[in-house]
Amino acid sequence: MAKIYISLGSNIEPARYLKAALIDLDCHFDKLVLSSVYESEAVGFDGTNFLNMVVAAETELSIEDVVARFKQIEQDHGRVVGAKKFAARTLDLDLLLYDDVVCEAPIVLPRAEILYNAFVLWPLAEIAPELSHPVAQESYLHLWKQYEKSQQKLWPIEFNWSA
Repeated sequence: MAKIYISLGSNIEPARYLKAALIDLDCHFDKLVLSSVYESEAVGFDGTNFLNMVVAAETELSIEDVVARFKQIEQDHGRVVGAKKFAARTLDLDLLLYDDVVCEAPIVLPRAEILYNAFVLWPLAEIAPELSHPVAQESYLHLWKQYEKSQQKLWPIEFNWSA
């Protein structure tokens, strides 16, 4: 079983789509561990605030199959195929880590935004504080403590998981 870390984000009906994504992830992956939910300003475009979180899970799927599953979940919840990168979205699922694999294909791992997006690094440091980034060779907690927090506005929120 591989240990994976997934970034989830939404700024279109975000509470609805985060909940829906977690239901789907729970159906396809094992032993989910959830970070807190964080609200952040849109990065790269003017838009409404996002809700973000990171989820750890276990899987026997290959990297390619995990990414394909994420794309299907996104599409099942209204994500438009081929939509521009910096735009509002119902759901964004990104594979951050697959064990300690470092690769360029089928996708780049570890995902680069771990090191430069607060909405990825903070929740990752929350659920895997002692885990080391496979390239930077620093723990996620240490990376978060060193992060220049004035770069992006981000704050944890109370999140009601009930329907």
